[in-house]
Amino acid sequence: MPYSEDTIKKMLPKIYLRKYVAHEIKVTLTYFRNLVPVMDKYVYNDGTTKNLMSLTGTIPATINNTTYNIPICLWIEETYPQTAPICYIRPTQQMMILSGKYISSNGEVMLPYLREWKNGECDLMSLLQVMVAVFGEFPPVCMKPYPEPEQASCWLQFHRQAEVFTDTDGSLYLSLTREDGQPFQQENETNC
Repeated sequence: MPYSEDTIKKMLPKIYLRKYVAHEIKVTLTYFRNLVPVMDKYVYNDGTTKNLMSLTGTIPATINNTTYNIPICLWIEETYPQTAPICYIRPTQQMMILSGKYISSNGEVMLPYLREWKNGECDLMSLLQVMVAVFGEFPPVCMKPYPEPEQASCWLQFHRQAEVFTDTDGSLYLSLTREDGQPFQQENETNC
C-alpha cells in the first residue's frame, strides 16, 4: 500500500519533526517498497517503553549473485534526525541471526554509519543503501538447519513393517502385510 506524506505525518506524534520525518519516510518507501511505517512500542534495554515510528519489512541484499529479502526493523526516535535510528534484523521462524562484526546476537545492527551518524549528512535512504551493501558482503541471517532424519536401525525398520508374535508353543512368527494392507496368503508362509 502506498503511503502519502500526509498519512505518515498523521501517524507521527507531535514530538517528532513531523514534516521532515514524514518526507524522509515517504522518499525511502518509494525505493524500498517492502517496508511499512508502523507506530509501535519500543522496549529499551532498561525496560522503559516508548511509542516510536518504525519501518518494518524486508530489504533486498544480493549474496553470491542471488537476491534475498532481509527482514529488518528501523526504530525512529523522536530525536531523529539528530540521532540515528535503532536498527534490528527480524528473522522469521525459519531463520537464525548470524552475529558478527555488524550484527549482535540479539539482531541489533551495529554499522559504522550508525555510530558516526551526523545530522544533515545521514538519512534513512543512505542508511538502507549501506545496509543492503553490507548485508551482501556479511549476511545477517541464514536458514535454520533442519535436522536430518536419523537412519533408523535395521531392527526398527523391520519392526515397522512386520509384527512379531509368540505362538502358544513358544515359537515366534511374523505377520507381514502387503503394501495394500492385506495379509499375505497362506501359501506364502514358511517355517524357519
